[in-house]
Amino acid sequence: MKPFISPLPVPLLLPLLNTAQANPLSIPSISPTSTTTAKNGVSPQFFSSLERLSRLVDISYCVGTPGTGGLSPPFSCSSRCGDVDISGRLELIKSWNTGFLSMEDSCGYVAFDHPPPPLLQHQQTSGKGNIVVAFRGTYSLVNTIVDLSTVPQEYVPYPAGPGGGGGDGNDGGKKGPKCHNCTVHMGFMASWKAAREIVLPMVEKARKKHPDYGVELVGHSLGGAVAMLAGLEMRAGLGWTETRVTTFGEPMVGNKGLVEFVDEVFGLKDEKTNGEGREYKRVTHRGDPVPLLPLREWGFRSHAGEVFITKGDLPPGPRDLRVCEGDRDRGCLNGEDGDEENEADEGWFGEMVRELRGKEDDELWERDAGWPTRFKLWQLLFAHRDYLWRLGLCVPGSDPIDWGRGRYNVSEGDDGMRDL
Repeated sequence: MKPFISPLPVPLLLPLLNTAQANPLSIPSISPTSTTTAKNGVSPQFFSSLERLSRLVDISYCVGTPGTGGLSPPFSCSSRCGDVDISGRLELIKSWNTGFLSMEDSCGYVAFDHPPPPLLQHQQTSGKGNIVVAFRGTYSLVNTIVDLSTVPQEYVPYPAGPGGGGGDGNDGGKKGPKCHNCTVHMGFMASWKAAREIVLPMVEKARKKHPDYGVELVGHSLGGAVAMLAGLEMRAGLGWTETRVTTFGEPMVGNKGLVEFVDEVFGLKDEKTNGEGREYKRVTHRGDPVPLLPLREWGFRSHAGEVFITKGDLPPGPRDLRVCEGDRDRGCLNGEDGDEENEADEGWFGEMVRELRGKEDDELWERDAGWPTRFKLWQLLFAHRDYLWRLGLCVPGSDPIDWGRGRYNVSEGDDGMRDL
């Protein structure tokens, strides 16, 4: 039998071992918790908008990474800032970096995304501009530990400013939805606390300059969790109802109460706003363990709004994306994570044993041997980064795996490409 070499340090594995001891092994039968009529495939316009947002969040990795040169006005960097649909449209307001390799590490940028020329406006959902806030994802080992730490704390929407007034008639969230019995991941909250005193004043000033612009929050990995908390505060606390959120590889941020709050604030259970028109899109990818972490056994849950990339390798096309239904669609990534009714009896260790039962020793170490997705922690380097492009490296042309690919051209077929 081949030895198992953990992709993560011992401190990250100890909580998993402790949980195994706390959950006796029981293997119940698994029955679907819900049915769905959703099918694979999205419109070319929807795919194109997600693809562009993935490149905008990839640019955030140029902030807070030594040796990259960062971002500079009007909007230049060592990565994708020169792309034809970004250069000339993005106008940097400010980037921020609250620290490198710290527990409150938060990096990103705020920029105006001015409307495209009239002839290109068909590539977007609308022809108006946006204020983009991009939150950088997990880059360091410390951030990975923050992602997977599991001590929750009470979630309370922050007041909008001195005195708690939102300035938008919402009175600091007092007139908006309430978050009842909510807890939130302490590491994610710490990252948002570190960023909010910088981000909120910048966005508020930008909204005054362009009151007709929407607010578009994007984030990858840890940045997706922070974008979620930022979006909640902007919509529920400040009354900025034009705020939209798109995340890639977002981990579970809080408990069931928080999930219900997110679903309510963004209307994710409203059939009229369901599908491609949602104002919160939580993009996941086949094989990515992070959206299934921290463990459900510790009380964490995923909210609705999932858009699932069903294709394991790059590049996907519109037919490879699935707009999921509800908090747990069996045809999507979150539906893989055990069963809502039986999970307390089975436990994560029971799930893993069930998946691996009957396999030969050599088969256990194959890349797709049947390990539950949430335990494929080596995929932090692969599936967790492969969101339409391989995210997370600020070099010319971005990650070398993408060199020579050109750009997606969905107007000529799912996998058509065109030069930059």
